[in-house]
Amino acid sequence: MTHFDGLGISEALVTLLKQQGITEPTPVQEQAIPPMRAGRDVIAQAQTGTGKTLAFLLPLLAKIKPQGAVAQALVVAPTRELAVQIAHVAEPLGTALGIGTIAIYGGADMERQKEKLRRHPQLIIGTPGRLLDHVRRGTLALGSVNKIVLDEADEMLKMGFIEDVEALLAQTAQDYQLALFSATMPARIVQLTKNFMTNPVRIHMEGERTTLDNIEQIVLSVREGEKIDRLCASINEEAPYLAMVFCATKERTRALMMELAHRGYLVDALSGDLTQTQRAFVLRQFRAAKLQILCATDIAARGLDIEGVTHVYNYDLPPTVTDYIHRIGRTGRAGAKGKAFTLVAAHQHEKLRKMEAALKERLRRDAVKKKPHQPRPAEERGQIAARKGGRKRTAAKRAKPKSHGRKAGKTVTNIGRRSRKRR
Repeated sequence: MTHFDGLGISEALVTLLKQQGITEPTPVQEQAIPPMRAGRDVIAQAQTGTGKTLAFLLPLLAKIKPQGAVAQALVVAPTRELAVQIAHVAEPLGTALGIGTIAIYGGADMERQKEKLRRHPQLIIGTPGRLLDHVRRGTLALGSVNKIVLDEADEMLKMGFIEDVEALLAQTAQDYQLALFSATMPARIVQLTKNFMTNPVRIHMEGERTTLDNIEQIVLSVREGEKIDRLCASINEEAPYLAMVFCATKERTRALMMELAHRGYLVDALSGDLTQTQRAFVLRQFRAAKLQILCATDIAARGLDIEGVTHVYNYDLPPTVTDYIHRIGRTGRAGAKGKAFTLVAAHQHEKLRKMEAALKERLRRDAVKKKPHQPRPAEERGQIAARKGGRKRTAAKRAKPKSHGRKAGKTVTNIGRRSRKRR
């Protein structure tokens, strides 16, 4: 069995990882760390949740010279949330080695970022647009950067950032080492590797299986107009510790959040129209289990690694199988078990079958729970018989419909009921 010290990781970092409950490297870490420490370019095709953040951070930190008061390493991520998350992992590791780290992303105060850059951090983590903005303003010099990581490169392509990435690479040292991590390898990403890499080591993890094996996947068949009730019924039954619910648009995300809040759930929304301060606050609340449910769009949740997510709900079907994998990969991380529910109406089953064909797996169905037939009381049957002949039934004589409202005290919060497992 391989351990981090067997991969050449320093004793200080090994000790710090042990304190965090991390003792054995994941497969992608085993394969990526040695060539990166040897200075090789690396192409790693791996899904989220496989441990790729440490796979590139550990060899980067090992090669940074703490005494050098210039930027030496650059990590580029597609979203500010992912940049913040990577920085959150990197900062304590860097501090143990005397290495300064900064996260640079849009939506944050530019002057504050300038001030932090003047302290000459050695490791820069950021999003393409804001990094390039600092380069053009002259507040960030990349001429001494010779170690670069592109994380979730396919997402940067999807979001239109590849030209910015290429512009950043052109500003770095000529003898740079480049590592690219991506869930998929579209033609444009393949071309980028040909243009900017030299004899790269290729790593291909069976990401779909790595991501999905620990996740129980269930299809919830729903009738039109009953989707919200079906979602709530499942939440009440499952009592998730933390649950993420994915919607197709920010408008639907907001509407669902408001409806769930109206029904008494501890819920908030994460969408692209929030300010960075608002997004950071929502994520802090969710990570601290002050919220039970987080409604989100695909873009807003891309790359998030939130400890303790036990359930994922696809309230709206994902547009692609890759999006499906990214969504449900919010749970079942680092060996933990998780559940993923996908709500599907009758007219969506063809799209579901196509997604299953791409997954090479048929998801378990959980059919709509039919309401038991309630025979009419004898007295009521007699009243109906007497009215035959055209006499209109009055509202006063109608049977009062059974209430489907939420019982008092039925809200599921589950906060503090179970300890959060270490990832």
